[in-house]
Amino acid sequence: MTDQEPLFFNRELSWLEFNQRVLGEALDPNVPLLERVKFLAITSSNLDEFYMVRIGGLNIMVASGKHTPDITGRSPAKQLEELSLRTHEMIEQQYECFNKILEPGLAEIGIRRYTQLDLNETQHKVLSDRFDREVYPVISPLGIHPDGSMPLIGNQIIHLAVKIKEDDTERPHRIVILPLSSPVPRFFTLQSDDRHAYILSEDVVGLFCDRYFPNQEVLECVPFRITRNADLRVEEEFSADLMEDMSALLESRKDSDCVRLEVAANCSDQLLTELQTLFNVPQGYTYICDGPLDLKAWFQIAGLRGFEQYQAKPLPPTNSPRIDLSEDIFDEISKNDIILHHPFESFKPVIRLIESAADDPNVLAIKQTLYRTSSDSPVVAALVRAAESGKSVTVIIELKARFDEARNIVGAKALQQAGAHVIYGVKGLKTHAKSLIIIRREPQGICRYMHFGTGNYNESTAKLYTDFSLLTCDHILGNDATSFFNAVTGFTQPSSLQKLAMAPLTLRNRILELIRFETERAKADKPACITAKMNSLVDPTLIKELYKASQAGVTINLNIRGICCLRPGVPGLSENIQVVSIVDRFLEHSRIMHFTHGGEDIALISSADWMPRNLDRRVELLVPIESSSCKKAIIHALETFISENVKGHVLQADGTYQRVSTKSEGEEIRSQQVLYQQAVKAQQLAKQSTPTTFEPHKA
Repeated sequence: MTDQEPLFFNRELSWLEFNQRVLGEALDPNVPLLERVKFLAITSSNLDEFYMVRIGGLNIMVASGKHTPDITGRSPAKQLEELSLRTHEMIEQQYECFNKILEPGLAEIGIRRYTQLDLNETQHKVLSDRFDREVYPVISPLGIHPDGSMPLIGNQIIHLAVKIKEDDTERPHRIVILPLSSPVPRFFTLQSDDRHAYILSEDVVGLFCDRYFPNQEVLECVPFRITRNADLRVEEEFSADLMEDMSALLESRKDSDCVRLEVAANCSDQLLTELQTLFNVPQGYTYICDGPLDLKAWFQIAGLRGFEQYQAKPLPPTNSPRIDLSEDIFDEISKNDIILHHPFESFKPVIRLIESAADDPNVLAIKQTLYRTSSDSPVVAALVRAAESGKSVTVIIELKARFDEARNIVGAKALQQAGAHVIYGVKGLKTHAKSLIIIRREPQGICRYMHFGTGNYNESTAKLYTDFSLLTCDHILGNDATSFFNAVTGFTQPSSLQKLAMAPLTLRNRILELIRFETERAKADKPACITAKMNSLVDPTLIKELYKASQAGVTINLNIRGICCLRPGVPGLSENIQVVSIVDRFLEHSRIMHFTHGGEDIALISSADWMPRNLDRRVELLVPIESSSCKKAIIHALETFISENVKGHVLQADGTYQRVSTKSEGEEIRSQQVLYQQAVKAQQLAKQSTPTTFEPHKA
């Protein structure tokens, strides 16, 4: 390794490489067509959030005069410059994929997008009538004052910039903006010989926009979209009412600074310059799009009914044989610790546990963390029911969960109204831990039942993300979980935790201890291995410790789905480290790890990625998996992920990723398919081994 090569990769560029891998799925001819459309929509959605948060944050740093370099030595301004170049490349590739591959492919199967020029007389008449009935009344034209002032232009909403001719030599034209927000649909279906024909809202409104300007000449009508900075934070130290301040924050996002301008390719240079000036667009962050704006809208096309043969084959979650939901769930957990691997195994046992606790008269109290939930969440509904029935319900709900703030505020209010004790997390920290404790009166005394997870209490994403759940009534874990909740709700230091490790207090040190143990083993010429899976690896302290372990001879296998700042495969530094990223139909989300630990085999699950924010600025948990069968499940999953040779991408020392290729003589291992098929087989075997019994109805 040369002195010029940094020890780390840049976080933002590494994330863009992840999004490139997602785009790779849209380009892969082996992926079903509508699944490819979905992946293209995901790349667009991902970029939207990237601009709002990461680009937005860097812009704030530059504007405030902060020049602190990142771990690679890049200043915020330098990062913005490089990110502009890289994102322009990626967006060009997105539209090349859309225009040359996906849209022609959609047309072949009968899904066709019409433009204004494609319409026949009948279609034009139908759209004209529909425009007059449904669109014209709901759109309000927004005029731009000569001084540049204007009404609010919404974030990531498609607008039409309409240039109107003026009979004024000093001001030959004016600009009026037409917002195409709800209830105007993005896709208007058309009657045609195609199986599904549609035209976009911007084409419909553009076709008839002169109706808003009678007796005036429309010179130009161009779709555009702006992205606003969402990296805004509440100053919690000075916040007297966090819920009120978070509500105000949501309002302030609506008119925050513009961080990106997207315009259609038919925009004139003059109009483009006016829009850039109007929104004060940062240099390098204007994007001329060679196709429809906002490709994430194509999620709707990807999910069209009647085209199932072009979509991914459904993989419904299985019922884990480790737990029998026809039996009392508390009895099931009291028999053995239970590990569940979602979405291969259903999330229903977790929902059942919470709902059973809400309805069980022997349950005295429920304590739970909530970070992201679904709309109409059965978890929140059960907790409300429990509180209304007189149980003691304590919920730590994180109001600062980005882009879920509004939903969490609604949930918090419902829980408070039901009589639950609601805590809005910890000042200065985000509560990201996934933990539930149920206190139940039983004949032998009080028993505590726990759930610890790597993912959110969200039954919708549990069908789409890979995560692990642990259900247990382990006495020591119960003591630790109680201490954890008491510390967070009581704003105190937790009493000494025996099994759990908690960020920002002990989690980092526990991981360092485990890495260093393997390092010492390797130095003594003893077998040593670390296998870990997570979303992101950014923390420089942990990365340096992994480098030391590699130099000592520890075999390190890392499965990092997204950002990875560690540079693997460098002689003398990291030649014993391999990093693989898996991008497949389910989002890899679990944080699990295995340290051989001299034959002891320590397996753990966690809510935390190895990032400074998780280890130092969030409340997180690291949970040991001690049951032999549960530990085997974690280790087996890790081994399967590391063996991936279909959807895997190996990180190279130069920061690029190479797709893993199946050796001609080797077996294809697509880890998600393998784990799902194994779950199906286990379910089938469990059914076969269940004896048939006859139970008469009671008289």
